[in-house]
This record gives sequence, structure tokens and C-alpha cells, in this order.
Amino acid sequence: MKEKTVFYCTSCGNETMKWQGRCPACGQWNTIVEHKPTVTKGKATARTGAHRQPKTLKEVSTADEARFSTGMAELDRVLGGGAVRGSLVLVGGAPGIGKSTLLLQLSAYVCRSLRVLYVSGEESETQIKMRAVRLGIQGDGLYVLSETAMEDILQTVDELKPDVLVIDSIQTLYAQEGSSAPGSITQVKECTMTLMQLAKVHGITVFVVGHINKEGSIAGPKVLEHMVDCVLYFEGDRNTSYRLISAAKNRFGSTNELGVFDMREGGLTEVENPSEMLLSGRPRNAPGTCVACAMEGTRPILAEVQALVVSSSFNTPRRTTDGFDFNRATLLMAVLDKRGGLKLSGCDGYINVIGGLNISEPAADLPLVMAVASSFRDKPIPGDVAAIGEVGLTGEIRAVNQLELRLGELSRLGFRRVLIPYQGSGKILPPEGMELLRVKNIRQAIDAILE
Repeated sequence: MKEKTVFYCTSCGNETMKWQGRCPACGQWNTIVEHKPTVTKGKATARTGAHRQPKTLKEVSTADEARFSTGMAELDRVLGGGAVRGSLVLVGGAPGIGKSTLLLQLSAYVCRSLRVLYVSGEESETQIKMRAVRLGIQGDGLYVLSETAMEDILQTVDELKPDVLVIDSIQTLYAQEGSSAPGSITQVKECTMTLMQLAKVHGITVFVVGHINKEGSIAGPKVLEHMVDCVLYFEGDRNTSYRLISAAKNRFGSTNELGVFDMREGGLTEVENPSEMLLSGRPRNAPGTCVACAMEGTRPILAEVQALVVSSSFNTPRRTTDGFDFNRATLLMAVLDKRGGLKLSGCDGYINVIGGLNISEPAADLPLVMAVASSFRDKPIPGDVAAIGEVGLTGEIRAVNQLELRLGELSRLGFRRVLIPYQGSGKILPPEGMELLRVKNIRQAIDAILE
């Protein structure tokens, strides 16, 4: 009988039944390779524990899903209030961004009350100790192990019986029953399935580090993200010290929360007030800048939106955005040209959101419009003015959600005048010392500030 083979993409992990020059999932060329699935005989390594009997829904208790704090309020916020016992959490990020530092600091706090096993397939115990000393971590209840064989890790877990298990990283593990190399599709699937069964059967909270590919997604098969309970992305510009953590998937909470950290010599420190961080160094009396208030889950975050409008030397004006959706910015500049009376069809437009933050919600439309208008007219927006509102194709300003919460954050940071939509704001009471400028369209907004 002919041996069955499959083909998979080394970039995104998509599997196909025949070779193709271009991956149908991610569109990359020459990334399809042949793979022979390994058929294991006997007891599968993923099956841990005795056979379990089904229960009625009424018999199932939620006490086993109790949460515990990770020691980092920013991480707890993203996880939905803390880590859940028996959950499998995947932490992805670029090399050198600080994933290992994040999990080692988490382990150092959790080991005060729970037993923690930190398994590294990339560093020796001595290297982990050196990094812990640099971070000022004692870790009396923190156990470290340098191992890549899945069977040896399971034996250590069975002997030590930890409450929390950290794996750094999933791409370095391998099951001895498989013949493929560590990091291959089969090995990643098998090891992740084993860890998932370990978490569910024994109630161990497992944190797994996953590397990302050049497209920014976690390397390996897509089924990896489907098997875990939470997928966290740890991101940031390596040229700056700030790091952002967000959830792409969370079975126990929202995926809209954002955590902010500052990478320093002594490790990661929490940024309790990201708004102040993002607005630090903001220029005064400079045209082309306006403050926006975006909602990241339940947290309002202020960000500075900058715009630069210059005469174009090309037949087709150039548009560039960083931190703002390109198509949305192009649409808003077209609305300004048609409805706002600003002739932008012959100008290049450059949009930037300071601090590496990506703003995708509609409430940031009006701040971008005001920044572009300020740059076009070369008139600065006063430093105590901010803007909130969605802009439609006819130039109207539409209402946004959680307006009172946004206004409270703006008032706390010293903003005294705020442009808000006229629609839906009649019952909104301004914070003490704040003036609300209710506008119906972008012409009114521009005239209220820049005239």
C-alpha cells in the first residue's frame, strides 16, 4: 500500500493534498513542503489520566475555574481578571520582544502561593538563573528545567505536581514517538494536544510561548490557536521601551483589552496610565496634531494623532498612514475635500499615531479630520482641545459609545474643551471645568477651533 503524504506551508501551516507553487491560504510562494504523517502505536502521549465519566451540566461545578492573579495588573486585565486554573494560554511575539522575561516575572510572583515549573527548551538552568538575578528574582518556590523531550517533561510534572507550568517554547518540544523534527507541524500538534490534556485533566495552568513568523502570526499550524484557551500577542517597537499585550482569543474574557508595559533594565514594569505615556512629549502650538480618546476594552486611552499635508509633486497624491487604517484615512481625506472645503486632491497626506498604538475605532475619525485640517491651514489646535466622533460620507458627525467615560479621562488629564457629536449628547453632563463643543458636521468642527 502506498504511503500517504501531505503537504503543508512552512509559513502559515496550511495543509494541502498536493504540492502547489503558491500557498492558497497565505499566498506565499515556494513554501509548500512534503510531509509524511507519523502513525504512533500504543498509548498516545496526549492521553493523560484515567478514563473520565460524563456529568450532567447541573453536576458540573465552576469552582475549578477559579482565577488567580499573575502579579501584573495589566496582564490580569487582558486575561479577563486573572489566569484561570486548568487553562492553556499561548503567548506569541517576535524574538527578543520580552516573552521570556514576562513569563519569568509572572512565575516569580505566582510561586509565592503556588508551585511553578518553568521549562525552557532554549536556555539552560544557568542561563535562566542569570536572567533571574538580573531581574531581582529569588523564586524559592520556582522550579526550573531545561528539557525538550515531551515524555521527560510529563514525568517531571507527574513527580513535582505543579500548579502552573510554563513552556518556552512550543517550537522546541518534541515527542519521541514521532519521527519528525521539533517545530514541525506534527510535533507542534502532538505536544500542544498533550499540554491541553494535561491542563484539563489535572487542572494545571499552562503558559506556552510561541514564536511568530514574518507575517506577524504565530508560527506553526493554525489549529494551534484553536486548541488553546487564550492567544496573547506581546508586541512593540524594539527601538522603544514600551510593550503592548493584547488578546486575539480569550474563552474567559474580552478580547478588546490592552495591557501596556515598559521594558527597563530590571525587567518589565506596568504602565498604569498609558494616556500620560502616549501624550508625553506632545508639541505645543504645532499645526497638524489632535488628541483622540480610543476605547481599548473598558479602558479609555488618549493618543496623539498627527497629520502632515504638503503640496504634491506627483499626478496622484501620496497617502501614508502609521497606526491608522489606510483606507479609512483616505476616505476621510476625500470627505474633507468634498464636504469640508479643503482642496486636498493636490496634496500629499501623511498620518501617524504616536506611541505605536493602532487605532481602529470610528471615534478617532474626528481627531484625524481636525489634525489634517490644522496642517492644511497651518493653524495649531489649542493644547486643551480634544475631539471625539465618527465621520460619515456626507461630513456629518455621528455619536459614539461610552462618551461619558471618555470625557472623564480627558478631564483627568487636563483637557478643557472637547468636540463631540451633537447627536446623542443632549443628556451628557460635562465634567467640572470642561466645555463641550457639540457639532453636527466637519465644517462646524473646523470653524469652532480653527477660525
